[in-house]
Amino acid sequence: MPRRRLTQQDRQRIAAGLADGLTYREIARRIDRPTSTITREIARNGGPADYRPQQAHQATIQRARRGTPTPPHASTPPVAAMEEETIEMAVRAGMPRTAARVHHDLMLAKDGRRTAAELTHRLNVSPASVSVAVKYLVQQGYVRRDRDPRRRRDIYVIDDDAWYHSVVISGQQTLETVRATMAVAEIYGLDDPVGQRLAKTAAFLEHVSLDIVESADRWRHLLT
Repeated sequence: MPRRRLTQQDRQRIAAGLADGLTYREIARRIDRPTSTITREIARNGGPADYRPQQAHQATIQRARRGTPTPPHASTPPVAAMEEETIEMAVRAGMPRTAARVHHDLMLAKDGRRTAAELTHRLNVSPASVSVAVKYLVQQGYVRRDRDPRRRRDIYVIDDDAWYHSVVISGQQTLETVRATMAVAEIYGLDDPVGQRLAKTAAFLEHVSLDIVESADRWRHLLT
């Protein structure tokens, strides 16, 4: 069965989905196409930051008129498709898209280090977008900020302990939620149905969070 070509309306809906912060899978579901089709379409037409539906549609028409396939440099090789899917999984887990791209790019760096200027150039995004992304990553423990005293610039680093720190920080944030939830439960009263429900929630989250942090401590040696 021949593959249905994307229409101009499809491409407009892809652009709208990107603007809404949808994942590639959610966009694919919205227009009833395979996720791989959406991944290829966006990758060969500027990427998520620079996708333009009108230009993408015109480029496809021109290729069809010439009877030539997509240029090799514009295609999405298997590795690139896998990288895009890795970013999509991070987005589905709750990470902002630009932060997911920055995190992935740092993971691919040989020494795990990039400057803000390098990230801006490599990802083709604004310095402001990189700044917001790395701030999020630093706060969540995924990345640390080093200072180059000679050039007076920040260097963002992802090291072997990054995942450990992110797990511990997440656990600490959940425990803060536990304390706030328990405080509200006590205001309602532990004999009140609402107070009881909140207290049970707090107890569950506390035990799970402590178990996760303990497990991270136990297995930290695997990262060294």
